[in-house]
Amino acid sequence: MIPTVVWGTGNVGRAAVRAVEAHPELSLAAVLVHSPAKVGRDAGELAGLGRKLGVSATDDVEAVLAAGPRAVVYAASGDLRPDEALADVVRAVRAGAVVVTPALFALYDQRSAPPEFRDPVLAAVADGGGSLFVSGVDPGWGNDVLPLLISGLGSTVDAIRCQEIFDYSTYDQEDAVRDLIGMGHPMAYEPMMLASSVPTMVWGGQIRLMARALGVELDDIRETLDRRALDATVRTRTMGEFAAGTQGAVRFEVQGIVGGEPRIVIEHVTRIHPSCAPDWPSPPDGGDGAHRVIVEGRPRIEVTVEATDEGENRSAGGNATAVGRLVNAVDWLVDAEPGLYDALDVPLRPAAGRLGRK
Repeated sequence: MIPTVVWGTGNVGRAAVRAVEAHPELSLAAVLVHSPAKVGRDAGELAGLGRKLGVSATDDVEAVLAAGPRAVVYAASGDLRPDEALADVVRAVRAGAVVVTPALFALYDQRSAPPEFRDPVLAAVADGGGSLFVSGVDPGWGNDVLPLLISGLGSTVDAIRCQEIFDYSTYDQEDAVRDLIGMGHPMAYEPMMLASSVPTMVWGGQIRLMARALGVELDDIRETLDRRALDATVRTRTMGEFAAGTQGAVRFEVQGIVGGEPRIVIEHVTRIHPSCAPDWPSPPDGGDGAHRVIVEGRPRIEVTVEATDEGENRSAGGNATAVGRLVNAVDWLVDAEPGLYDALDVPLRPAAGRLGRK
């Protein structure tokens, strides 16, 4: 068994505890939390398992890493604290752990990552012998292993489009939805996530990674942006009221330009209520969210993935698939040489030994 720490018990961390507990080759060694209210609580309770796991949450990072865990699932958010998240990850890698995380956008395509992100990790790998693999959903498997797999089913490929289409009122992180993305703010508000060059900072690595796998040279990476205001005030179950005239929907693209044309595209269509921008793409079943890959070519191929968890919630389902990609890579990474890995290095494998397990 591979002793594994889960660091953080928020939206991603809850799913990580469940995934580690379910994996036949991993054992939950510790759970790290930030909130004093969570210290001492059982990991099973924090993860919503309905049973105790016999592992009490702690905020003593030094003691947990000093115990020498073989793996760490770093589930704390890096959206608003990228420097702190990088420092935490580097600390765990230097302690000799295999670390998997969705928190560091710059390292999804580690080859193109800025030196200020890449160099500290490589130094920690050399010092401590640990490893790092960064992935998620979108950015993550929705922009790497899935579209690349689907592209291999075609005879000719003209373009690849990856879409995330979501009602963000289901997303249990109100600060990010309102302030980072701008939902509910006046249209004059400039949300950080939509500022020029920020989408490329987050998703550009995925464009470069797909281009590398497809064997094409990028001319450029471009962005498009469209925003819509709410026609009427809406009230959401999770986040309260969003006023008429405020931002209610966002649509943007990060485009990989090949031969002067957008050939590799990552598109996000995000709403706070389905009444806003009804002419934009929606999930095929009319639900709250989906990830879709469209390969234009011969044949034209379209694949849609809808995942649910925690009471049929699709945002939670997306988080769970991101966690599955990461946790299921731990045993492969343990057997591999220490290093900094990306999605083209780490295979997506069948769930061997888990069919029918509770």
